[in-house]
Amino acid sequence: MGWMLRRVAAVLACMLAGAAAAHWLSQRFGAPPWASLLGAGLGVALAAGFDALLGQRLVHWLRGEQQGPAPRDGGLWGELGYRIERAIRLRERATAHERDRLAQFLSAIEASPNGVMLLDADDQIVWCNHMAAEHFGLDPQRDLRQRITNLVRMPAFVEHLQAGDFDHAIVLPQVRDKATLSVAVRGYGEAMKLVLSQDITERERAETMRRDFVANVSHEIRTPLTVLAGFIETLRDLPLAEAERQRVLDLMAQQARRMDTLVGDLLTLAQLESSPPPPNDQWVPVARLLEVVETDARTLSAGRHELRVGAAGAAEVAGSETELLSALANLVSNAVRYTPPGGRVEVLWHARPDGAGVLLVQDTGIGIAKEHLARLTERFYRVDGSRSRESGGTGLGLSIVKHVVQRHGGELQVHSEPGQGSRFCIVLPAWRVRGLQRPEG
Repeated sequence: MGWMLRRVAAVLACMLAGAAAAHWLSQRFGAPPWASLLGAGLGVALAAGFDALLGQRLVHWLRGEQQGPAPRDGGLWGELGYRIERAIRLRERATAHERDRLAQFLSAIEASPNGVMLLDADDQIVWCNHMAAEHFGLDPQRDLRQRITNLVRMPAFVEHLQAGDFDHAIVLPQVRDKATLSVAVRGYGEAMKLVLSQDITERERAETMRRDFVANVSHEIRTPLTVLAGFIETLRDLPLAEAERQRVLDLMAQQARRMDTLVGDLLTLAQLESSPPPPNDQWVPVARLLEVVETDARTLSAGRHELRVGAAGAAEVAGSETELLSALANLVSNAVRYTPPGGRVEVLWHARPDGAGVLLVQDTGIGIAKEHLARLTERFYRVDGSRSRESGGTGLGLSIVKHVVQRHGGELQVHSEPGQGSRFCIVLPAWRVRGLQRPEG
């Protein structure tokens, strides 16, 4: 309101000044009486011209980048310029704030372990994060505004996108590098689409392993149960001589022991998978491990093999004595069972120059073909199934060894050739070994 009063006062002042000047001129030079009105009009025109100049200054500022402040003039244009500038600055701050929020939101989506892709109504790519680009083999910059169905041509994906029924996710196997993707599509806005992708390769592999595990356990238990059921029928229905009866009972006991061993190995695996990591401050003498393993090996061999057990220097390892003994016992048991009589089995310890410790179990047995080495530690995997069962193996021993070694932060190395024997090395990290002497390469 104040600026309006000042504006009216300025116009009136110009009118009065013009009228006064015209009156003075008329008195001095004899100008006509209406000259006062003309002077007042000229005063108003002068005020209007000055006002127009101020308005032009504001218009010029508005047509520019508005980087500097608005013209600091008085009156209407000054007030208007101030308020426009204030509104612009408020808008700029709000825009910057929203831009920052959008950048943070996009950064969060970019950091997501899952793929996120935005499609417009024509299924053209509006935006995608790096994980979606990796899942579908896209270039986030080059492929913008490209139709997704021209870039991802898997029939299942194209049909799902075109069908418009997005209630359920679809699974796309063998997408890139043999990965399996779970893809969910959600509609939003005006025919826009949000495509979410997740790499479920490991989950699918775990599910496959679970199904195989259940099937293998069922098979391994069903076989001895079937044998036991047959023997029970025989004992119940047929009159057997004492010697034959004893033979049947011995076979039944053998099958029962087989199931007991299988259950024991399954429980060991379950315990390894669910127990906390082995301790780092409980030190086990290597000599004690080798002593126990040597006793078991000589009992199992019954003098049929040449056994050599030794350590290059005294040492201790940090970890679970029970688990380490279990791993060594499984390796030694395999070495004895798959080495013909007269062969040699060695259980040795030595240090590496980098401070790591190596438990070595090697034999001169039948060896293992190269194509089997990668799968040796899979549960129930057998190179020779019938031979393994006949020798009392469950197919879980090397899986137990692998879990024990991994829990101790180590590495299981396997070298073998058919007819040349096998060499299994448990390599324990240097931080789990102390007291090493006379390191060997």
